[in-house]
Amino acid sequence: MAKMLEEPVTYPPSGGYPLYLTAKRYWLPAFEANANDPAALTLFFLHATSFHKETWMPTLDAIFALASSEGSPVKIREAWCLDCPNHGASGQMNATVLLQPEFFLNFSAERYAQAVHHFLSIGPDQGATVDFRKRNLVGIGHSLGGITITMLQAIEPVFPFSSLILIEPLLSPAGSHHLRRLREVLVKGAYERRDVWTDRQQAMAALKRRDRTKKWDPRILNIFVEYGVLEHPGARYPEGAYPGVTLACTRDQEAAMYRDPDGATKPMDTLNRMCHTRPVHLILGGIPDFVPKRVHKAIMEATPYASITTIEDAGHLIVQEVPDRLGKAIYDALAMNARPRSKL
Repeated sequence: MAKMLEEPVTYPPSGGYPLYLTAKRYWLPAFEANANDPAALTLFFLHATSFHKETWMPTLDAIFALASSEGSPVKIREAWCLDCPNHGASGQMNATVLLQPEFFLNFSAERYAQAVHHFLSIGPDQGATVDFRKRNLVGIGHSLGGITITMLQAIEPVFPFSSLILIEPLLSPAGSHHLRRLREVLVKGAYERRDVWTDRQQAMAALKRRDRTKKWDPRILNIFVEYGVLEHPGARYPEGAYPGVTLACTRDQEAAMYRDPDGATKPMDTLNRMCHTRPVHLILGGIPDFVPKRVHKAIMEATPYASITTIEDAGHLIVQEVPDRLGKAIYDALAMNARPRSKL
């Protein structure tokens, strides 16, 4: 397979929206032949809390390899991955604004959805190279990204996504109290995890030793150290500078996302409506290392999905642990969408 190409895109605050938005477009040279095909897919990916847009790259490699194979029914134009505004490169650009009362300790899945909607709304007349209203959009979200891509479907004016693929979405159809204990554990972990190292090499060594991160695919570790870690703010002082590195998503911003009181329940009505009007696919990990089994069961039984796939020996962080197998599961969902539907 040819090397995957990428193009970074940054939109400054505009149209009353106060935050920077950073995204990347990914494609294969072979996909350029699909540029004038209105049915060709534009995949739109949203990441989980504490991660960043580049975490999707190994999964994209797997999807693209399958889609470009001979006889594939899946026709892709390109994929887009967008940072949550308090994560990744966006978080660094928005650091000052995020300290203002409107946003400080007050970010949420709904704010991520608003950011996505603003990004999609920036048309060619405002300097954008893509008019997403003319694309065949498929939304794909992991954890936080799963509930965000669902919330997006209710923001007016609505963008016409033809399908959704939700990966371990942090939903709780029976009420947010079922995730209260998980929320407490995640907030505690956000504040107690190490977030400063002398350099990227030390950060990598620490991640390889940590129980949760040592299970990640080696490519994900490399990507995280490159994009999820950045220069420490202390390096900017002319005197007494600290030349270390820290997490791109700060402890406070990570914890703020976990405290979101409505994210687990608010999207349920929209999800049910979407499942009755277009294919919505659900992909879960078989190991209940984050989300309780009873919550998984409630998610699966909440509404009629087009398909439900369980990756048995993966946990909640499927994107980080088994990106190749996740890519295959996403591709299979796209292939199912591409098959003619029965008229019966």
